[in-house]
Amino acid sequence: MAPSVRFSPAARSLFDEPLAIAVQGLGPRQQVTLRTSLRDETGELFQACAHYEAGNDGTLDLARCPALLGGSFSGLEPMGLLWALQPQKPFRRLVKRDVQSPFLLELEVFEGHGEPPGRLLAQAQHERVFLQDGARRVPVREGRIRATLFLPAGNGPFPGIIDLYGTGGGLPEYRACLLANYGFAVLALAFYSYEDLPKEMKEFHLEYFEEAINYMLQHPQVKGPGIGLLGISKGGDLCISMASFLKGITATAVINGSVANVGSVLRYKDITIPPLGVNAKRIKVNKSGIANIVDVLNNPLEGPDRQSFIPLEKAECRFLFIVGQDDHNWKSEFFAIEGSKRLQAHGKEKPEIVCYPGAGHYIEPPFFPMCAASMHLLVGKPVVWGGEPKAHCEAQIDAWQQIQAFFCKHLMGKPSGTSNKL
Repeated sequence: MAPSVRFSPAARSLFDEPLAIAVQGLGPRQQVTLRTSLRDETGELFQACAHYEAGNDGTLDLARCPALLGGSFSGLEPMGLLWALQPQKPFRRLVKRDVQSPFLLELEVFEGHGEPPGRLLAQAQHERVFLQDGARRVPVREGRIRATLFLPAGNGPFPGIIDLYGTGGGLPEYRACLLANYGFAVLALAFYSYEDLPKEMKEFHLEYFEEAINYMLQHPQVKGPGIGLLGISKGGDLCISMASFLKGITATAVINGSVANVGSVLRYKDITIPPLGVNAKRIKVNKSGIANIVDVLNNPLEGPDRQSFIPLEKAECRFLFIVGQDDHNWKSEFFAIEGSKRLQAHGKEKPEIVCYPGAGHYIEPPFFPMCAASMHLLVGKPVVWGGEPKAHCEAQIDAWQQIQAFFCKHLMGKPSGTSNKL
């Protein structure tokens, strides 16, 4: 019997779902190297490999066989060949640009543990999809809004969420798309560097975000009375600002965000919040030319920088802070704790804070490989994001559950753990 690869699910799976991998038809205790390859839409190649030994029956099941030393990871890691994927060129981060097409994962099985690998014994492909069958992707160009709305399969109305990314700009859709598969109507909202929106992050007007909230609240497929907000990095402090000044927000989840306004002036009607001060002298650059910017921002509790602290005590919603304790972009844990203190000092409910040791800045949906360092648009050079790959992967899996449970509880009135995928 020739060796063959078995996937479960067999041909395609959602990107944030576990994938079972096994190889059949090997010799007893045969030593092999498994290699996964994936190309993004720009042609960038991401790869991972691991050394294994088949069982006595010639079967290699990644859920039961630990990876041996010498590959991208070791130990019992059924999803290691996905979370350990690394770019072949430095400073590239895996993102999905077109959610309507799958990522094609290729798995190759080679003889032995040599370098370069031995003879090719088997290969197979598997599609990792983002848009579930029956789910709808709706481009939104209403008024000034530049966004994409994702609606789950089935009949609505659904609880609504607005999803914001950070300083990369553009319109990332993949997190909103994956989240919609769990029964939410999710609006991926662009706010700069996209189509006719401002090209640079100089100042933001909350009226734009207010338009997006009103769009969601008036949409026939969105269940009121309020909606949720989800933001990472700069998108996180924008979500806190929206919740603090605008109506119609019930729940706000922030992934490694700041409680101070960062990077640009924020305006709403006659209110102006200046950006938190920075000191570029606090950037540390290592021998490889990679910057560590964790100490660059000033303290929003001191002097004139207090004007940048967002008045989140004005918010009428519940907060969830997801914190990577090895975030090297900025001090996410400090921001979450100070936000909590401020809310409680004003008689508001204590926010949920979930901390992950070993997790870096870019906490993405499950099974996106950790990006250790990549270009930062505002810094103009590669920066280190922090994180340890295995711990970061585990944080992403848990954070994804925490976010869904939080929105289920506050937007659907369901206890956590009842978030059934449609």
